[in-house]
Parts: sequence; structure tokens; C-alpha cells
Amino acid sequence: MSIRFDADFTMTINGRAALGSASFDVLNPADETIVGQAPDCSAAQLDDAVAAARSAFPAWAARPLAERSQFLLDMAAAIDSHLDPLKRLLTSEQGKTLTEAATEIAGASYWLRETATLTLPEAVNEDSDDRLSITRHVPLGVVGAIAPWNFPLGLAAFKLGPALLAGNTVILKPSPFTPLMTLKVGEILRGVLPPGALNVVAGGDELGPWMTAHPNIDKIGFTGSTQTGRKVMASAAATLKRVTLELGGNDPAIVLPDVDVADVAPKLFWGAFYASGQVCLAAKRVYIHADVYEPLKNALAAIAKAVKVGAGTDESVQLGPVQNRPQYERVLDLIRDTTEQGYDFVTGGLPEKQKGYFVPLTIIDNPPENSRIVQEEQFGPVLPLLKFDDIEDAIARANASEYGLGASVWSANSDDALAVAQRLQAGTVWINEIQHLTPLVTFAGHKQSGVGTESGMDGLLEYTVPQTITVRR
Repeated sequence: MSIRFDADFTMTINGRAALGSASFDVLNPADETIVGQAPDCSAAQLDDAVAAARSAFPAWAARPLAERSQFLLDMAAAIDSHLDPLKRLLTSEQGKTLTEAATEIAGASYWLRETATLTLPEAVNEDSDDRLSITRHVPLGVVGAIAPWNFPLGLAAFKLGPALLAGNTVILKPSPFTPLMTLKVGEILRGVLPPGALNVVAGGDELGPWMTAHPNIDKIGFTGSTQTGRKVMASAAATLKRVTLELGGNDPAIVLPDVDVADVAPKLFWGAFYASGQVCLAAKRVYIHADVYEPLKNALAAIAKAVKVGAGTDESVQLGPVQNRPQYERVLDLIRDTTEQGYDFVTGGLPEKQKGYFVPLTIIDNPPENSRIVQEEQFGPVLPLLKFDDIEDAIARANASEYGLGASVWSANSDDALAVAQRLQAGTVWINEIQHLTPLVTFAGHKQSGVGTESGMDGLLEYTVPQTITVRR
């Protein structure tokens, strides 16, 4: 199948191309030029997509699990075969470097392949002379998958793999800031999946609420901000939709006094600044023991000053811009507040006026715990460093948040680090690494960082409902 990646962006509804009733511009965050125009899905077209998914559901659910697993492998192979043009399109609309874009796309394929190895469990509750009782897990029906702008395909794969493997049909909606590459993936997969099994729609701010309120969508899988997650949950409640919500995080890192600063500094730096800090699981506040605070601060600053920020198409660039104007303004607002409050900057600060949403890599020196830059999720290339003397104090401060997505602990003594990690209120806690995820391990948020789970067997079961069958003998 011949696909043009520079034009003709269409939705996929019932296995066919669909133009929108209108269109909207998609901007390159590096220079604010128009990359392309995306179709704007109407309410009637969403109804068509839901109807197509509903019609395709019985046959898709009836396929043996092994067949659905093979479809996931075929999806991965099709995406891999278009890696180069997809990464260039992703960089142009998202802003990340070509290397980061290739990593995301290859990671999505990997996620599909690994998810394909999972099987749905069946439990025998009773097998006696009187009765046979079995509990199995059956698909829900039509899933609405809503993906964010920071990892449009990577986080879509978190939903597509388990939803399709479990026997559901899917309507995928990318962010209006980054719809183009996802639309092209939908086009690629028209030749792989049966019509209606996967529908891809794009649109503005109305489309998401239409999906969450739609009476014929049975579940919503959403990744995005906690604020939007609350709205998704409220909307879904009207029809008692199942929801899986992977939401915001203000992830703490705790650095114990025995670390090797030279070894830890680059790991922490990239754990905080990878993808220009636009990662839900980035280290967003780093608590450093006083004994190593100054040397680690200086080491992080040295790395920040050496890293090149610019357009992702420049192969010498290591970090790109903030993805969109609203997020750029939110990050600048936090930097302005930090400046106005008189806190000390180690590096960075407000950017000079220029085209593109570029923010200097900014490190802030021990601001107060109640400062906005500590309490709010920045989701950009800004990092507060915080000093502590007492580990009890560090743990208490790390846990004093409405969020509980991820955390990390850094120490030369893994037993000491484990003792700290077990007391942190987060769904995933790493020791001496950060952001390591696998499709075969449960990923969940605590507190207001999410509802439900993704990945692993728990994530697969989120896209099913248990059914117990009892046979009286």
C-alpha cells in the first residue's frame, strides 16, 4: 500500500478513509508553521465510527485469542515498516528529536508484540459431582481510547494492545495538537485489521466529551492531566462506563548521601529532562541529602549547560521544544513565579523572544516546599532541587502530594533504598533507575494520578469483565 506522509490526512472509519466536516491546522512547535491540516470529526461521524465498531465487535470477539494475538503482531510489523516517514512526521508535529520519535514508534510496536504474548485466565472455582463453576473474562464491547500529545503513538499502544487482544473494538482519538502521525497509522492499519475493529478519529475540544458521554461506548481508556481525568470520570458516570485513567504526576526522586555523584547525575538529569520534561513519569522534584547536594547540583547544571536544545530535525539537537502554546505558557508562568518570589536559579530562566516554544533547561536551587514549582506538576524542562538532612523529613515531603504516579530512590545500598521505596506513596518506585516500564508489568497511579491499571495481566483485565458460568450436574 502506497501512503503519502506529507498530505491527505484522513480518519479511518469502518476500514475506509473519511474526511472531516471541517479541518484544523496542526503546528510545528519548533517554528509555529503549519505542518498539515487534520480532519475535524463531526458528531455524526463519531456515531458512524461507534456504529462500525459495534457492528464489528461480535465477529472480532468470536475470533480465537491466538488470532487476535497474531493481528497485534501484524500491526507491529506494519508500523515498523513505515518507521522512517512516521518518525519525521511525529517530529514535525510533536517537536521531539528524530531519535526520540523513532524510539517512541519502535516502542509502540514492541508494546504490541509483548502484549500479544498475554493470555486471558480462566479459573475453575468448583469441579465436583454437583457442579462445574468457571470464571472467565469476556470483552466489554466498544472502547474509546484517548491518547495525549507527549507520546501520541506510544501511549495509544498502551490501550490498543490489551483492548484488541481482549476482544474489544476500538475508537482511537489522538490529541488535537498531535493527530497527524496517528491518522497515518490508522491508514496503514486499514490493510491489517478487519473493518471496524480499529477506527481513528480526530477533532477539537468537543470530540473527547462526545466520546466519554456516548451511550454506545462501553469503556474509556484515557491518558492526560488529572484535571481532564476528573471530567472524563464525571462524564462516563452517566452511563456507568468503565474507565482507565492514567493521569498527572509530580514524581519525587530521593537521593541518599552515599551515592556516586558522577554516576547518578546523568541518570537523574535524563530522568527529569528526557523529552524536555514532558513525561508523566519524569522526576519532577529531586530531594538531595545535604552531604551531596552541592556536588550533585553542580553536576546536573554542567550537563544542562552542555545539552543542545533546538528543532528536533537537527540531528545534533538533544532536546526539542515544549509541544504546544498552552503548555509553553504554563511552564513560563511557573518560571515567572519563581523569579518573582526571588528563588535562586542554577541554570536557565525565561527564554528570549523567538519563534517556537523553546524553554531553557532550568534548574532551581532549593525553593521552599510550599512554592508553586514544587507543588505543581511543571511538565516541562524545569526542575527544582530540594535539600534534606533527615530521611524521615524527605519521605514526608515526597508523600505530601495529591499525586502518586512514580518515584525513585538513589543509593549505593539497595537495602537502604528499598526501605525508603516501600514507604513512598506511588504506583511505581524505581531504585537506581527511572522510567523503566514493560508491557508485562502492572503500571498504576495512586491517589489522583489515576484509576485502574495499564500493562501486564492487570492491564489486560481492565478491558474485560468477569463472567462466571455454573453447570449443575
